Amino acid sequence: MTVGRSTSPKHQIGQQAEETALNFLQQQGFQFVAQNYHCKMGEIDLIVKKDHLLVFVEVRQRKSSVFGGAAASVTPSKQRKIIQTSAFFLQSFSEFESFDCRFDVIAIDRPAQFSDSKKIDWIEDAFDASVLYG
Repeated sequence: MTVGRSTSPKHQIGQQAEETALNFLQQQGFQFVAQNYHCKMGEIDLIVKKDHLLVFVEVRQRKSSVFGGAAASVTPSKQRKIIQTSAFFLQSFSEFESFDCRFDVIAIDRPAQFSDSKKIDWIEDAFDASVLYG
């Protein structure tokens, strides 16, 4: 399941980052479940599964690490929105009720200003639901 995105250059870059992350996760043995899942609480970039593990993935890409890089941009507020959205997803799709769940971040940084190369950092279990209560 995929939700449409606008055709703005910013959204196209975001879509490319999500496709890069999805291809990377599929190489790790994960299967696609959903992309750009959204509800009134927020949006989740990617949802993938492997065995009985369901992973909610936030994909972040930055041109520069001047402000802390891609991973640093996943704030506690963003984490809360992802957690709330994942809870709505799980309520909506009962086939995943017995799955273990995890929240990952795929951070894609370009190491040099004019470089086409990308550095992918996969942060498994990047945060958990305690963000809501902590």
